[in-house]
Amino acid sequence: MNDVEAFRAEVRRWLRSELTGEFAALRGRGGPGREHEAHAERLAWERHMAAAGWTCVGWPEEYGGRGATLEQQVAFHEEYALADAPARVNHIGEQLLGPTLIAFGTAAQRARFLPPIAAAEELWCQGYSEPDAGSDLANVRTRAERDGDDWAVTGQKVWTSLAHEADWCFVVARTEPGSTRHHGLSYLLVPLDQAGVEIRPIVQLTGTSEFNEVFFDRARTHGSHIVGAPGDGWRVAMATLGFERGVSTLGQQVGFRRELEAVIALARSNGAAADPLIRDRLARAWIGLETIRFNALRMLGGAAAGAPGPEASIGKIFWATWHRELGELAMDVCGAEGMLAAGAPYDLTDWQRLYLFSRSDTLYAGSNEIQRNIIAERVLGLPKEARA
Repeated sequence: MNDVEAFRAEVRRWLRSELTGEFAALRGRGGPGREHEAHAERLAWERHMAAAGWTCVGWPEEYGGRGATLEQQVAFHEEYALADAPARVNHIGEQLLGPTLIAFGTAAQRARFLPPIAAAEELWCQGYSEPDAGSDLANVRTRAERDGDDWAVTGQKVWTSLAHEADWCFVVARTEPGSTRHHGLSYLLVPLDQAGVEIRPIVQLTGTSEFNEVFFDRARTHGSHIVGAPGDGWRVAMATLGFERGVSTLGQQVGFRRELEAVIALARSNGAAADPLIRDRLARAWIGLETIRFNALRMLGGAAAGAPGPEASIGKIFWATWHRELGELAMDVCGAEGMLAAGAPYDLTDWQRLYLFSRSDTLYAGSNEIQRNIIAERVLGLPKEARA
């Protein structure tokens, strides 16, 4: 047995033995549109994983990880999804900020922030999008200025996933007055439990509130809590986005496969599969899922030596569009029954929740339009889009 298969078997054994007892009920809990489910219990599970050394498996051992190879990380995420283990509550800290600090942070920043992430003791959110700077991140207006030993941050962020559960936020802010676009931005680590921060959950189509508005009114963070040099925040922020589209997407695709298989089973049971158009769409969905996996493996293989490059946009645009279309297909398979809520006042079925939440897939983490621009400009070398 090679190292990857031995590692996979170890992950599988641990999950089989530990997703029992008090944690057995957590199988399948959480996830998009269901992020409110059993949060405290899932956090306890996350800390149980941390105590056994199963968080941050891809981090170097010196920073609290297992130093797992890329292939072993893929195995971990696939086995985690296959076990129907609960949605992770510390994904943003573990998969986004942690690798960013390992690549760009100072020794002091790594010592301060990485251990609490690995232990699931501090949760993070991502302060990128603003009302006038969603996918166009370079248009951010949130500003930060030095005030003694601190940075004072003022502005508004929106669509901030899980901010209402987070302890800290990594914030892209403009620190050079008069600067424009991607110049003069900095990447700051800001504590949320302070008087200068207000978090307002946004009620979504699913009736839940994964997304939030976050208002900063001279919120304070220490001057040392800047990742990279002042004004170099764009480069650091882009690296974080690359990590976001990294190896955990393979586990995400196991979840997609489970959803597709359930849609196929529904189509067979309710007779929708007799419709040749539905059968054709189901076949195309299966082909699309295979394409997503191959794209992800190609992207990860090319990025093994560092942060994923702009090619990651290919994977993002493909899976986001595929998943949105799967939600539409699921509703068509349900037929007229899909228009009825499961109960009052707004009790949604899994298919309705999939349909409604997946509308956001082509918007968050960079809209399809922005991904196409990145592919055109940075991968294909086409002229940049004209901007006013």
